[in-house]
Amino acid sequence: MKQTTEIREFERYTDDILKRYNVPGFAMGIAEYGELGYKKEFGFRDSEAKLPLSLDTVFGVGSITKAITAIAILQLQEKGKLNVHDPVSNYLPEFKLSNEEQSNKIMIHHFLTHSSGLPPLATLMGAVKKSMESDPTFKVDPEQGNPLDAIQTIDTHGDLLDAITKTEFTLLGEPGTEFSYSNDGYAHLGAIIETVSGMSYEQYVQENIFNPAGMHHSVFQYEDLKGYEDIAVLYALETNEDEKMIARSNHPWDAPAMRAAGFIKSTVNDMLKFMEIIRNEGKVGSARILSAESVKVMTTPYMQCSHDTYYGYGVMIIPDFFGYKLIHHGGDIKGVTAQMGILPERGLTGISLANLAEAPSSKLLFSGFASYLGKPADASHLDVEIVDIPRENLKEFEGTFMANDGMTSTFYLENGELYVAIPGFVTKVLKPIGNDQFLTSMRDQDTTIRFRRNENRNIHRVEVAFRQISKVEEGNESMN
Repeated sequence: MKQTTEIREFERYTDDILKRYNVPGFAMGIAEYGELGYKKEFGFRDSEAKLPLSLDTVFGVGSITKAITAIAILQLQEKGKLNVHDPVSNYLPEFKLSNEEQSNKIMIHHFLTHSSGLPPLATLMGAVKKSMESDPTFKVDPEQGNPLDAIQTIDTHGDLLDAITKTEFTLLGEPGTEFSYSNDGYAHLGAIIETVSGMSYEQYVQENIFNPAGMHHSVFQYEDLKGYEDIAVLYALETNEDEKMIARSNHPWDAPAMRAAGFIKSTVNDMLKFMEIIRNEGKVGSARILSAESVKVMTTPYMQCSHDTYYGYGVMIIPDFFGYKLIHHGGDIKGVTAQMGILPERGLTGISLANLAEAPSSKLLFSGFASYLGKPADASHLDVEIVDIPRENLKEFEGTFMANDGMTSTFYLENGELYVAIPGFVTKVLKPIGNDQFLTSMRDQDTTIRFRRNENRNIHRVEVAFRQISKVEEGNESMN
């Protein structure tokens, strides 16, 4: 983005989107070969007090944490303390499914690549349950009751292992054959890190990643910042009598048993340092964090997770992002959306952080990269062709799909077009692209949805938001 016209176009595009989404605060940084090349600071870290934000403002980064967890696992492999192709049960003997033979087939590699076969479960809700119940902004519908009452509280890794053992579910497939995004897998990786290192997960990451990389404002709990004030207030989108408004919701959720899956807090400057590990073959400045070989292992595309995207170890890979390989990951948690990305062939790293869970951080970072590559800010890297499907054939895609973690997706026909309704997202039309796949957009970012058929060629699952969720049969609301 060296040309003034490109910068102006991107700035105009970004400002329009941020205003349309009513984003309170947003920070972005893009570096070229480790040097800051572009920055954007929009809005406030505290809208009511009109406090400005900076590249050192602390935001949650959500599931970008998974890339950090993967690096910790690979460090321990380099030290000879584990092997990613070992069974998980070697390190967590308490890890047991209802079918013990299947338990023993699941390797560390499967958790790293979300290919263990575990379906989405309600465990994350159990892990944040205490935080949610103490959150003054958490509202319960008196007619429907508190949905948390039926969920087991999960405070420790032991609680998590116990909850999974007690939960009845069927694996999505043999380990290594099916991709479905799993916070449980990464929580277990955190437990493995503790077992083999003899340290808490948080201490291990602090001493072996944050400190040597110079990430001085990266923590797991805000209390660890010890008086540091440049912290983004959390906001939420609320609906009141059909009117949507942005409300202060500054009670962060925590899940000690699942911190390895998505609970790190960081800054633009710290995350730009972190991404040097991936861009610079394991080094941040003169500090060696990971071997070049381990970085290669981490960024290998093992499992396809959408039409154009694959999963490595803690990162997603788009092989053709306007002609270049893009390594990236997003994060989405209460009051936060985050997106990191690395274009190694162009020496680019980028991070976008917002203090609103509904903010389009992914689209804005990808737009920034597109502008750097000389493309229009609103360009899509997805190269797909819309196909015609007769209305009568679209009817088989109608239905509601639901997972044990509470995620639902409802597909319905209206005026000859197929729509999807997902809580937390705007209802969108789906455009068929063939092979039971459809193009849509979420928070202005193009994405694909794929339906899955069983052996009888009937649709029984759908891949949406990188998760496989099962179709709800009439009269049956309990799904894997």
